[in-house]
Amino acid sequence: MLSGLPGRYAAARVITEVFQPPIVVAVMMVLSPAGTPGFPGTLWYGVIAAVFTCVVPFLVLVALVRAGKVSDHHVSDRRQRGPVLALSLVIVLVGLGVLALLRAPASVIAMVLALVGGIVLLALVSLVWKISGHAAAITSAAVSFMFLFGPEWWPALLLVPVVVWSRLVLRAHTAAQLAAGAVLGGAVIVGLWRGLLGWLG
Repeated sequence: MLSGLPGRYAAARVITEVFQPPIVVAVMMVLSPAGTPGFPGTLWYGVIAAVFTCVVPFLVLVALVRAGKVSDHHVSDRRQRGPVLALSLVIVLVGLGVLALLRAPASVIAMVLALVGGIVLLALVSLVWKISGHAAAITSAAVSFMFLFGPEWWPALLLVPVVVWSRLVLRAHTAAQLAAGAVLGGAVIVGLWRGLLGWLG
């Protein structure tokens, strides 16, 4: 119960849950059609992307936690991250196939492909080091929103230190793991998205 925790730990727990990767990435996916003409009429493509990249993988993860196969829904045990990310990747690839058949906008396809790249990198790094998925997700979202809607969305970047603080308080990651996650999200994943969007567009 949060009521039994000191104030900062309770706040950190709430922030960690509200801004966990499945939620943050789902918002990114829903808004990803804004990167190509037709938005908001194309919003439903983003919803489909969110279902396959976030909702279904998260439901599978919850099932694994309840079955005792995974420690918790944040996959705190680094050794469990590879198999979980691999399973998520399969689900995301199925979703990518569905989106391709539906002729989804280039920005949606590019975003899903960039996420695939991010999942692969997270899985590989997680074999030896507990890089932060929270930091990667919130940073990629904040930077993506600036590209999608303009520089006036810069306040979204303020969420990055907030989420990083929460993970430090909860001792879920070291500062180095959080910094690496932020670089992966803000530079690598967004860079992949922008590059793929230019190629597909």
